[in-house]
Amino acid sequence: MNVQPSSLTRPPLPEALTAALSARFGDRFSRRPADLEAHGRGESYHSAQPPQAVCRVASTDEVAAIVTLCAAHRVPVIPFGAGTSLEGHVTAPYGGVCIDLGGMNRIVAVRAGDLDVTVEAGVTRQQLNTHLRDQGLFFPVDPGAECTLGGMAATRASGTNAVRYGTMRENVISLTAVMADGTIVRSGGRARKSSAGYDLTRLLVGSEGTLGIITELTLRLYGIPEAVSAATCTFPDIASAVGSVIMAIQCGIPVARAELLDARTIQAVNRHFKATFEELPTLFFEFHGTPAGVEEQARQVQDIVSASGSGDFHWASGQEEANRLWHIRHNVHYAVQGMRPGAQVWSTDVCVPLSQLTDLVRITQDDVMAASFFISTVGHVGDGNFHLGLIVDPKNPDELAEAAAINDRLVKRAIALDGTATGEHGVGVGKRKFMELEHGAGVAVMRALKQALDPLGILNPGKVLPDA
Repeated sequence: MNVQPSSLTRPPLPEALTAALSARFGDRFSRRPADLEAHGRGESYHSAQPPQAVCRVASTDEVAAIVTLCAAHRVPVIPFGAGTSLEGHVTAPYGGVCIDLGGMNRIVAVRAGDLDVTVEAGVTRQQLNTHLRDQGLFFPVDPGAECTLGGMAATRASGTNAVRYGTMRENVISLTAVMADGTIVRSGGRARKSSAGYDLTRLLVGSEGTLGIITELTLRLYGIPEAVSAATCTFPDIASAVGSVIMAIQCGIPVARAELLDARTIQAVNRHFKATFEELPTLFFEFHGTPAGVEEQARQVQDIVSASGSGDFHWASGQEEANRLWHIRHNVHYAVQGMRPGAQVWSTDVCVPLSQLTDLVRITQDDVMAASFFISTVGHVGDGNFHLGLIVDPKNPDELAEAAAINDRLVKRAIALDGTATGEHGVGVGKRKFMELEHGAGVAVMRALKQALDPLGILNPGKVLPDA
């Protein structure tokens, strides 16, 4: 049977398949309800849809063996990293076998002279950076959560450092992936540029496990900056805060991070972390470089924010305070969720050209203020990306309908401004309905690619592409 998103079917797993997987993987093959439930959801409002079995793998060859078996039986396969996704990427609407890559956590090779590293897909960014620290190197892509690098590549993640260092798209040099028939493919070598054939790396980065399952990556590395400084500043309104960041970027100041937290988010932060920030729209900045360069960047930004109405410019007093600032920013999701115990965060994720960001944020605040539930606004405003955190009761259909309407209006505004429905979270199941609005005839090309690379439709079905 060809697994298609148009018919939600969950036939039982073939006995021959379960016997083969059980024989090969032993206790790493599980059909226990608790394991299935844990592998059927991410960290979002999307309902859990558990797989019918879970296999914990230790190598690319094991992934290939599972995919080969599942292809022979026309059974879906769903890759799973750390379960931190926000758009339902790891749900199993058609059942099937979840491949848990978390155990593939070897750092294969660090090549300091070439500023690159090869890792297995289950390595987390924190694990990698801890390993690299003594060599004076780091990997900069930083979504905040304890994500696996394979999952970050699959969703084309970015985060707080993207304004300076780029996203996963710019930082994956090459990768190894298992295709829908079990073939193992390496997308390229380690050269920093190549004109040889189609760019399979860029094709698979961001494909969310629908074209191939990423098992190994070669990534760019960077030298740890000689000097790092952080600062915060408050503004009377969100538009002034966003406008000041845009001006700093347009002036060519190489800001490493520029993060916006609106007054409601600061309120949640103060409550959750027992902090004492002034409850106004606030920017968190970070500057990287030489001591003199960092000082100059900060002085230039301070002049810009002062002219934009900032009431202060507070330097982090040391590395400990700077680390605390970014710990807070990375855990805002949990701070805003704490404003309504028992509720869940519906996190939006639009990105627009920098010149359009101020107007979009300003217009969106009308929806924020009119909503019947708490909404936070945060953003990586240095690259035009911002999020609403809608704190909704997932069992209340009226609230879900209201949240969906707010999200729809936001996404449609962003696309109308030449932006995108998702700057970093990915499509999953949550953003499929916007793909045709954003890409038009390009969706047919995507479907053709999917059909060519996964003719049986077994790779993470029901994600990315809308129903035909």
